[in-house]
Amino acid sequence: MHEDASTNPFQDRAAGDGRGDVTPAAQGEAAPGPTPAAGTPSLDAPSLDAPSLGAPNLDTPGAPTPAGADDDAPAAAGEAGDDAETGTVPSAGRAGLVLVSTPIGNLGDISARAVAALAEADLVLCEDTRTTARLLEHCNLSVRTAALHEHNEEARIPALLAQMRRGRRIALVSDAGTPLVSDPGYRLVRAAIAGGIAVDAVPGANAALTALVLSGLPPHPFLFAGFLPPRQAARRAALGQLRAAELAGLHATLIWHEAPHRLAETLADLAEMLGARPAAVARELTKRFQEVRRDTLPVLAAHYAEHAARGEITVLVGPAPDEGPAEGALDDQLRAALAGHSVKDAAALVAAATGLPRRVVYGRALELSAPG
Repeated sequence: MHEDASTNPFQDRAAGDGRGDVTPAAQGEAAPGPTPAAGTPSLDAPSLDAPSLGAPNLDTPGAPTPAGADDDAPAAAGEAGDDAETGTVPSAGRAGLVLVSTPIGNLGDISARAVAALAEADLVLCEDTRTTARLLEHCNLSVRTAALHEHNEEARIPALLAQMRRGRRIALVSDAGTPLVSDPGYRLVRAAIAGGIAVDAVPGANAALTALVLSGLPPHPFLFAGFLPPRQAARRAALGQLRAAELAGLHATLIWHEAPHRLAETLADLAEMLGARPAAVARELTKRFQEVRRDTLPVLAAHYAEHAARGEITVLVGPAPDEGPAEGALDDQLRAALAGHSVKDAAALVAAATGLPRRVVYGRALELSAPG
C-alpha cells in the first residue's frame, strides 16, 4: 500500500506520545479470520524474518518464488473447476485475473470472498512474498506465490498472460489494502483487458477511505493523489499545480499517503501553500496504536516537527475555502503556479485553467515574477 518499503503493514509500532485528538483502535474487537488455525499469529507478532539467500522451496505455503520460476507448471490435481461454487460465496475463480483486497494491518479484516479467491488461485502475485505468506498462513492456505513489483511487472506480463490463456487462475494482492491503489498491477490489468482475459475484483480494506471517514472532513468529493513527490522542489511544484486547479474551481478533500520520515516537511509545505485549513493525519489504521490527529495544517506541521511519526500514514486536507471571483484571481493563480513552475509553464497552466489568452497570462506572469 505504502511507499516506505521498510514498513511491515502487519507489524505494530511503538505507541505515540498520546497527545492531540486521538482515536485508538478498540482492543479485541476484530473477529478472527474465516478459517483461523490453532495458534494463529496475532497482530502483536514481530515482523517475519528476512528470507535466506538460498533458493526458496516452491512447495512451502506462501514461500517466495523467483520471477519466472515454474510458470508453466500444471494446476494441482483435484483442483475445483471453473464451475465450482461453495455455498453462497461467489466463486472469483472464474476470472483469469482476480484482484484481491487484503487487510491494512488487522488480519481479522480478511473477507470470506478474499479467502475463497486465494484458495482457488493457481498463483498469487504479491509485492513481498514474506508479507503475503503470513496472510496465507492465517487463512490456512497453501498457494504458490511469486513477486510482482514495479521493477519486474512489465517483463512478467507476457508469461502471465500466457498462463491465464491456458486456463490458470491468478490472484493479485498488495502488501496491504486494495491492489493497484498506490501499488503495482495496473499494467498487468490493462494488458489482461486488452488481451480479452476476464478480470474480477474482491473488494476490501482501503487506507485512504478509512482515513477519510475518520477524519471529520467532507467525505465527498475527494481527491486521492497517492504520494507527493519526495523532493521538496517537485513537491511544491505539484502543490502549486493543485492550488491553481483549486483557484479554477476544484473543491475537494485532498488525500495522500506519506512516509513517516517525510511527514513533517510535507506538512510544512502544505501549510505554507494551502494555508490554515482543517486537516488530519491518520496512522497505523486498524492496528493497536491507531491514531487520528485532527487540527489545522500549521498546528499539525508544528506537532510533527517535534514528534517523529511512525508507521503507515495518510494525510488529509479539507477543501479550499470559497474565495469567489476576486479582482486579483488571476494574480492569485499565477502566484500559486509560479511557486513551483517556470514563468512559461505557469502561464500555460493558468491559461488552460482560466480560458484566458496565453499571451495575456504570460505577460502578467512576467510582471509578477520580475524582481522588486
